[in-house]
Amino acid sequence: MADGTKVYGAGDTEVRALDGVSAGFEAGRYTAIMGPSGSGKSTLMHCVAGLDDLTSGNVFIGDTELGSLSDRELTLLRRDKVGFVFQSFNLIPTLTAAENLTLPLDLAGRKPDRDWMDNLVTSLGIGDRLRHRPDELSGGQQQRVAIGRALVGKPAIVFADEPTGNLDSTTGGEVLDFLRSAVDDLDQTMVMVTHDANAAATAHTVLFLGDGQIVSEMNDPTADGILDRVKQLGD
Repeated sequence: MADGTKVYGAGDTEVRALDGVSAGFEAGRYTAIMGPSGSGKSTLMHCVAGLDDLTSGNVFIGDTELGSLSDRELTLLRRDKVGFVFQSFNLIPTLTAAENLTLPLDLAGRKPDRDWMDNLVTSLGIGDRLRHRPDELSGGQQQRVAIGRALVGKPAIVFADEPTGNLDSTTGGEVLDFLRSAVDDLDQTMVMVTHDANAAATAHTVLFLGDGQIVSEMNDPTADGILDRVKQLGD
C-alpha cells in the first residue's frame, strides 16, 4: 500500500480511518498488525485484501493495482490470490470438513493439487476429521479446517483477522504455531490483525497503528517487547 487514505463520512462526521499509510508485506514473511480499537488496523487489512477500497492511494497484490480492477476482476483476484482466516471460522455447517476445505476451489471449478492438500491436512492434523461436520469438531479443529481452506488454493497472501480470538490459550497457541509454520515451511505470506501480544510475537514483524497511521514497527518481536512498546505508545 502506498499513501493509503480511507475516509468515512464528510464534514463534521468525517473519520479518517487510514491517514496516508504506506506499508509493504514481503513475500514469505509474517506480519502482525496491532493497535487500539479504532486505530485503523481492520480497515488496513480490508483495503489491502481488496474487501474495501481506498479513498486515495494505491494497493498492489503482486504487480496488480487493485484500484484499476472492475468488481468482477477484483472478485476473481480475491478468489485466486487471497486467503482469509476469520475469528468466527465461517465454516458451512452442512458441509463436511473436507468439503469446507475445498469450497473455494469447488466454487472456482478447479481441482485441488492433491499433494498440496495432503500436505496441508497432515500438517494441520485433521486427517481423521475430514468426514465430520463443523458441529462435530472442536473450536481448534474448526479453525484448522478454516486455515486449510485459506491455503488450499495456494494464495499469494493470507489475511488472518483475530484467528485465535475464540480459542483457549493452548488451542490458540497450536493454531499460531501452524500459521508460522505455513510461512516458514510452505513459503506462505501471512498478515494477521490481533490485539494479543503473544500472538503477534509469532510474526517476523509487528506494525503498530494509531489514529489511522503506522506509529511504530518492530522486527523479531517478543511478547514482552510488544507490551513495552504498546505501553510507550499509550503514554
